[in-house]
Amino acid sequence: MKVPLKWLNDYVKVTLPAAELAERLTMAGLEVSEIITTGGSWDNVIIGEITAINPHPNADRLKLATVNLGKEQETVVCGAPNLNCGDKIAFARVGARLIHPESRKLEELKAAKIRGVESRGMICSERELGISDSHEGILVLSREAAAGTALADFMGDTVLDIDITTNRPDCLSVTGIAHEVAAICGQKTNIAEVSYEETGEPIEKQASVEIIDSELCPRYCASLITNVTIKESPAWLQERLIAGGQRPINNIVDITNYVMLEYGQPLHSFDYEKLRGKKIIVRRAKDSEKFYTLDENERELTSDMLVIGDSERTVAIAGVMGGLNSDVTEETTSILLEAASFNAASLHYTSHHLGLTSEASTRFERGISAGLTIPALKHATQLIAELGGGKAAKGIIDVYPGKKELQPITFTAEKVKRVLGVEYSVDQILRALKALDIDCKADGTKVTGTAPYWRSDIRLDVDLIEEVARVHGYEKIPTTLFRDTIPVPDQNPELTLKKAIGRGLAGMGFQEVMTYTLTSLDMMSKVYAEPHIPEPKPVHIANPMTEEQEYLRSSLRGNLLATLTANRRHEEGGIALFEVGKVFVGRGNDLPDEPEILCGVMNGRRVEQSWLGGESNYDFQDVKGVTEGLFRYLGIEVSFENSSDEGLHPARQAAVTAQKNGKKIKLGVIGEVHPKVADAFEIEGTVCVFEISLRALLPLAAHVKMYKPIPRFPSIVRDMALVIDADITNQRILDIIKSFSLIREVELFDVYAGKQVAAGKKSLAYRLVYQSSDHTLTDEEVNKVQEQVLARLTKELGATLR
Repeated sequence: MKVPLKWLNDYVKVTLPAAELAERLTMAGLEVSEIITTGGSWDNVIIGEITAINPHPNADRLKLATVNLGKEQETVVCGAPNLNCGDKIAFARVGARLIHPESRKLEELKAAKIRGVESRGMICSERELGISDSHEGILVLSREAAAGTALADFMGDTVLDIDITTNRPDCLSVTGIAHEVAAICGQKTNIAEVSYEETGEPIEKQASVEIIDSELCPRYCASLITNVTIKESPAWLQERLIAGGQRPINNIVDITNYVMLEYGQPLHSFDYEKLRGKKIIVRRAKDSEKFYTLDENERELTSDMLVIGDSERTVAIAGVMGGLNSDVTEETTSILLEAASFNAASLHYTSHHLGLTSEASTRFERGISAGLTIPALKHATQLIAELGGGKAAKGIIDVYPGKKELQPITFTAEKVKRVLGVEYSVDQILRALKALDIDCKADGTKVTGTAPYWRSDIRLDVDLIEEVARVHGYEKIPTTLFRDTIPVPDQNPELTLKKAIGRGLAGMGFQEVMTYTLTSLDMMSKVYAEPHIPEPKPVHIANPMTEEQEYLRSSLRGNLLATLTANRRHEEGGIALFEVGKVFVGRGNDLPDEPEILCGVMNGRRVEQSWLGGESNYDFQDVKGVTEGLFRYLGIEVSFENSSDEGLHPARQAAVTAQKNGKKIKLGVIGEVHPKVADAFEIEGTVCVFEISLRALLPLAAHVKMYKPIPRFPSIVRDMALVIDADITNQRILDIIKSFSLIREVELFDVYAGKQVAAGKKSLAYRLVYQSSDHTLTDEEVNKVQEQVLARLTKELGATLR
């Protein structure tokens, strides 16, 4: 928001230097990003009047312009297309410092001979003066500008460029900033009540307004001005618009822009004679409705958009842009002026969906107060009547179905201290609030305040407490140390687990990825060997952007395999990726379940190529080892069982389980991706995957780890080779061996199936580590336990010693 100090001075007396005022505003929460001094480099630039234009003797496109400079005349060469006799222009004498069009730096103007004619000066464009980037023609000043006057005296100003936060739409106006300056500088605002002569017929007899959708338009106000003349705006108005970052167009457009910058309330002017039925209807657009906006582009509207219509057709997109069919032109003589309040979310959707963001839509999107409509409308009506020579109709149409009374807010001085950490007296609190024109009173330590009509951001007691801090100064709040010890933050077990998983897998060479939660049915069906739609059916979104992002994902596998495919095109070595994210499981008409899943994929070489050899690719044993290593890092003991996942190789997969309170919990699945799935994703070689449910894992990971001392007594190692049926799993044997308390560790170190064992049998060799925590074991004790282990294996599994 650009705030010219000349304009600001009309509403509040600015006594501070610009730099100090900028600092005070910044400390009050309104950051001044830049102080722009217009005209600081305009020495030797004065106002001139073109009195004669003659052709250049040696160039068809150049002219010789004679300029009256008050006490003297100069004739200079100029090639601007908008050169006209009688125009007031900015004339730079020799020695003036102007912006060079190519280097964009200030350079001193020197006399020059152009096509044989000496030119001692220059008629300037806006870019050469640093006003804007416009250089298509010269800057034409209003006719009130006096020849010979220094341009800096006529147009020079200091402008504060303020970054307004989204919660302060009231500060997107000069009067809004005036209220802030008055509060922090101890001044009073001077914003006069607007009044004007109403000489026309009553507006109710000439126009009407109907609001069909009051949720999207809580208030709509309108005035009518007839016998208007469309012409150039006076100099003071053009000067203020330029300083505020707007380009003057004509008196009607300039007045609506001026009042918008003044009050923060956007306005729109309709050609009254073009409104059919002389009626305004505020309604939703029809789906696929076509409408030509002022920029001459055809827009396709939807029923989620609010439009302004007359009795037959749409004439404007509410709060965004008007239409060609009701545009104000040079032939316009009657103006219906609109000042309305629109739903912020609706305006945001409409402007961004159509790609039509503007100064007006920016203000509506931030939720400006409906109370601004009448003051802004009255001032614009007054200016149009004065500067356009029009007659204002009696009265104003004010349709206000969404009217809400301003509610008083109560808080205590004790709460101010509790929130800010600083003690303010009730008198200090009242002075701060009254400085911002907040109506307030006190009852003991209790303070009640009501926000002024232009402040839409004050809704809670903490909002008023914030105002107290801003007025007194954030920088004056002292820095103190905690009186007590810093409290221990609450632990978030889920976040702690996810961080631990990330550290563990990163330590094993994995890279974390984050993929979109939106996907397609094709992507989700490809993760099965026989592609089909997952059950329950994936959740379809109402407004998909593309066919590839039409559903919420029900698994992480598809996205991870697609990411693996994309990376494989650029990487020859091994790739190991993982993701922790939500999947979405449909539950009929209810909201979907959103469990978090850990999923990882591995593909390619196990180790980098080396002259030492040993080149091999990831397989089932690798993904099993990664899973065991991760759970060991998390302090969770897991086991593996048979599984039947449709997307994995039927003979190279396993379910991951764990025990809690004697109950078996399935955590997930690991294995090699089915070759058909790998082909569907165009991945060569073996692809390994692991998939773990964080919901199932969290109760196991939440336990507190207990310290165990290193055993003082030596261990004894024994090997045991067993012959068992080929269909008996290693896990069943491990479960039996580990059930003996003296066995500290057990490891499978050999597997054999061949001529040395009978058909349908296999040989498994285990290394058992015996150790006691309270004495040194004897061979007799170990032999006894070894015999018990073998006896149980024989009884339950039919195992025999090899």
